Amino acid sequence: MKSDQNTKGILYILTGMAFFSIQDSLIKFIYNDIALFELYLGRTLIQACLLLLFIFVTKKKIVLKTSYPFLTLLRVVCFFFGFSFFYVSLTFMTLAMTSALFFSCPFFMSMFAKFFLKEQIGIRRWSAIVVGFIGVIIVLNPTLEEFNFLKLAPVACAICYAISMTITKYTSDKDNIYTQMTWLYIFAIFAGLMIFIVTGDGKFNTFSNPTYQFITREWFTNPFVSWPYVLVMGIVAFISFLCVFSAYSMASPSIISLFEYSYIIWAMLAGYILFKTVPEPRTFLGAAIIIAAGVYIYFREKVKGQMIVTDTPTVNR
Repeated sequence: MKSDQNTKGILYILTGMAFFSIQDSLIKFIYNDIALFELYLGRTLIQACLLLLFIFVTKKKIVLKTSYPFLTLLRVVCFFFGFSFFYVSLTFMTLAMTSALFFSCPFFMSMFAKFFLKEQIGIRRWSAIVVGFIGVIIVLNPTLEEFNFLKLAPVACAICYAISMTITKYTSDKDNIYTQMTWLYIFAIFAGLMIFIVTGDGKFNTFSNPTYQFITREWFTNPFVSWPYVLVMGIVAFISFLCVFSAYSMASPSIISLFEYSYIIWAMLAGYILFKTVPEPRTFLGAAIIIAAGVYIYFREKVKGQMIVTDTPTVNR
């Protein structure tokens, strides 16, 4: 029966990653008609309402008190701005490239686990980290003459996500998943409202670059076009959460977490179907190296008997 549960878990995680790729595709589709943090706030409000409904129906208990107030604040700040970087990158990079670069996060997680959680990392895993970063360099294809530093946005997201998940691993002994998720939503809503007060009138939107316009444009300029997509995004993100959470609840994390890499495949398919983009050969090569290095790190940490951060579901994207 355990194998049946694992099979169901794999199906759930594949579905969750597919829905995440739909969400990111919608962001790429409408970024010219909405402000970044308007989108972020709207999606978060919808997710929060659906989460409250889910908790009410399932009679789960939310405990707002956290045993780690400073770490909780650091975690939610990193998560909020980390995925802001990711959404910004969708305005000028393909889904395949952004997803490949984002999955450099296991390398940062291993490094943070070494320095902050005092986990032992041997030469093999350090070698895998180096190889993984070679894959990142291949995807980025940097040149000394005209390198666009905005291309590092998905890597910045990976760093912030790695910090957030490392803290999650440390605090999960006392704070349950609902406490941690609730604080993510509270901070995202608060930060979104503060950003609206400061920049919502578009007074900082003096740019011609579409990426900078996405960050600084006036809020609610085209709600009848953009907000139906935001509503769908919130619902899709919530479905993704249910799928991923269900997968980790019923099946072995050591098996299903590896299938999170399926997001790269879904992103490539979505990019081709919706935007007619075909990843360059170097993107395929770099993504393959990143995945291989990430999988190797996973199995090495399992051999060492360590619970790694990929055992924590990525339920809040």
